[in-house]
Amino acid sequence: MLDLKSVTSQQAAMEAFFFGYQAFTAKADEMLARRGLSRVHHRILFFIARCPGLSMKELLAYLGVSKQALNTPLRQLLEMGLVESLAASDDKRKRLLGFTTEGAKLELALRREQAKLLQRAFGEVGEDAVKGWLRVNQALAGKSLQP
Repeated sequence: MLDLKSVTSQQAAMEAFFFGYQAFTAKADEMLARRGLSRVHHRILFFIARCPGLSMKELLAYLGVSKQALNTPLRQLLEMGLVESLAASDDKRKRLLGFTTEGAKLELALRREQAKLLQRAFGEVGEDAVKGWLRVNQALAGKSLQP
């Protein structure tokens, strides 16, 4: 067990998390940058893929940001023809978000790159470590991350 009362252990845990996340996002960030997009755009794409037809209110809750913070990156995705906003059938004032064909292709390409990294890493560490990794990340998030 890692002794997190030790500064050295704290730093080792944080360093592993930092560099792991950096490696996890590097290829996706590069792919997004070629389109003039960033990680915030990726987060939006991720949640639209996870919950097709989600509302603006739901997206704001997932991202934990204000409407103002979401406005520019979402508008960019809409203007680039990657995301579409459709009126809900039950309430025309409610806007539901989904992908265009091009947006779905981009999200899939980003997900595939990250899935490759996870498959490689999970293959190296074994099932017990993967279960532990999932539990740690769920504990960090303060909730279950199941869809």
